[in-house]
Amino acid sequence: MKISTFNICGWYSAINKGLGKWIKNSNIDILALQELRTVNIAKPLELAKYFIIFNPSKFQGTAIISTNKPLKIKRKLGYARLDSEGRFIQADFKNFIFLNVYLPHGGRDKKDLPYKLKSFELLIKYLIKLKKEKKPIILAGDFNVAHTEKDLANPERNKNNIMFTEKERRQIDKILELDFVDSFRQLHKTGGYTWWLRAFNAKKRNIGWRIDYVFISKNLTESLYNAFVEKNLEISDHCPLVVETRI
Repeated sequence: MKISTFNICGWYSAINKGLGKWIKNSNIDILALQELRTVNIAKPLELAKYFIIFNPSKFQGTAIISTNKPLKIKRKLGYARLDSEGRFIQADFKNFIFLNVYLPHGGRDKKDLPYKLKSFELLIKYLIKLKKEKKPIILAGDFNVAHTEKDLANPERNKNNIMFTEKERRQIDKILELDFVDSFRQLHKTGGYTWWLRAFNAKKRNIGWRIDYVFISKNLTESLYNAFVEKNLEISDHCPLVVETRI
């Protein structure tokens, strides 16, 4: 099964740039999308055979695109501001639970850092509750945090900047402490940047950040056999992270 997560920076922009064609040609089975940037969603003809769950928002929003119809869908985490921005979708399938999350950025001035940390707190509490269902969990999305110094090109320069503060990085630690595995890092010790500034020729120079993740329950680790970033896809300032498993 091919799993992917991708911040597309606009649903219609991404569709016009070939998102549907990429999904079909790559044989993606389940895809978590973030930052739809519209409330007026239309399903393109090229994705007619896929089941799509939308949680739209004017400036944020998420979606799950799947080859299989889920058994159950949930769109609210229980935090009014986060829920109003369409930042969460849960899709329950027969053999696993799939979560798509789009955590707040926090703001370069860190004005929204408390909102971001509160969102992480409630997500982690929800994961603890969800684990009681004894079903494997796949947690995908844009977490807007580079976890370690390996996860960005200039760690020293960004030490106190948003997306790399100690408080934010600690949230990823907490997720891993719940017996989740960072699928890309499980297979690759370095690399994996998924986002680059649009300025300064950053992508070509590979001055990037790894802020998009697919976490899997530890008991799924043996089924994991590949993970890579589609760096050459020019749809967004992010690139898709693709994970392959034998689930």
